[in-house]
Amino acid sequence: MYRAQEDTALLRDVLRQRGQVAGRSVLDVGSGTGALGIEAFRNGAVSLTSIDLSRRSVLASWLNSRLHGVPATVRRGDLFAPVAPRRFDLVLANPPYVPAAGPLPPRHRMARCWDAGPDGRILLDRICAEAPSVLSEDGALLLVQSELADGRTTVDQLRRAGLVAEVIARARVPFGPVLRARAPMLRARGLLGPEQVEEELVVIEARHG
Repeated sequence: MYRAQEDTALLRDVLRQRGQVAGRSVLDVGSGTGALGIEAFRNGAVSLTSIDLSRRSVLASWLNSRLHGVPATVRRGDLFAPVAPRRFDLVLANPPYVPAAGPLPPRHRMARCWDAGPDGRILLDRICAEAPSVLSEDGALLLVQSELADGRTTVDQLRRAGLVAEVIARARVPFGPVLRARAPMLRARGLLGPEQVEEELVVIEARHG
């Protein structure tokens, strides 16, 4: 678990502007600190369920929700498994998406918050495939990721899963500590330009057709 970054801020801004949260049930998957779910509740959500695989993140989500007076249900588990077969009106996702050297995400280190395999898509691909099963008939998924993990592929996979998907927000941000440290490796693999010091973040919305 690590403190909220620019990706959380971008998704939070989208949530405020067009999340249509009032009166809706919300699932915050990969909740981390719980910031996104708390924001959704402040904007009128009627219920909030938060999920994370990390024990520290589960504890942080639970404590932060209580400190802010938000009656969240917090679960530990792998993506959507803890809530099956429930469906939600709004699903928020800020998963790990940074390309890593190894094929599998770490199990216990801080890097599990961002490492997502060689192409950054270990969890993104799973979310694309499984999201339809947790969305209500008129529900929506809001997902934030870096273009280093190929937002076009995310949109295409969500569409193949039967959802209507599009990029609804973009922001360019300077590299944080993780990408600065990893930049030589990513440049060697052709994922970064030789002088690139910024990444583009995108928010993708997906709904049932």
